[in-house]
Amino acid sequence: MNRAKLDSIREAGPAILPSVLNCDFGNLMAEVDRLREAGTEILHLDVMDGHFVPNLTFGMPIVEGLRRHTDMPLDVHLMISDPATYAKPMVDAGADMLTFHVEAVKDPVEVAGKVRDLGVGVGVAINPGTPLSELDVCLDSVDMVLVMSVEAGFGGQSFNPVAIDRIRELRSRYPELLLEIDGGINTSTIGAAREAGCDLFVVGSAIISSDDYTVAVSELNDAMMSAKGGSR
Repeated sequence: MNRAKLDSIREAGPAILPSVLNCDFGNLMAEVDRLREAGTEILHLDVMDGHFVPNLTFGMPIVEGLRRHTDMPLDVHLMISDPATYAKPMVDAGADMLTFHVEAVKDPVEVAGKVRDLGVGVGVAINPGTPLSELDVCLDSVDMVLVMSVEAGFGGQSFNPVAIDRIRELRSRYPELLLEIDGGINTSTIGAAREAGCDLFVVGSAIISSDDYTVAVSELNDAMMSAKGGSR
């Protein structure tokens, strides 16, 4: 294990990260192939435990299965109550970036250190309803902040524009920090997020509900790159 994949994630930005949660799990290998053909460079995996969030998704076997099938970086979003306990199993399964929620832990600096010791990228996520100041203690200890534009683990929510203000503030304070956004990202919202300084854009249904992933990714890229500051 090493942090080389973190460099490839940085170099890929600005980048669209399809969420495999929306894929057809009965034919996941074919789904990954379709996403790769559409230009995907990084995959996003949403791990939910049914405790920190009400939904239950998947764990290490899916991460391990994806790792056997692709060498793309796996960006794993841990929406779970005890990220420190599951960090090593997730890394052993093939995760390249592990993101935990600041709301889920008592000491985010300690958890970030444990993840970093495993040799992967470290991310911290924050929900829209959590004060941004909750991140202050750990921003020097992480590689990335995942700014949620919906509350983690709940479906059917609208994009919360507070995420744009948060990205803009974080970009101003931490120019080198990777910034990611997740929740309601589509061709109508991705441009504003990019203008604010976001690097990585998690996209679910705007890609997976499309009949043609290549067209969907292309339209998202066009909307992202046409925004002010779209290209590096």
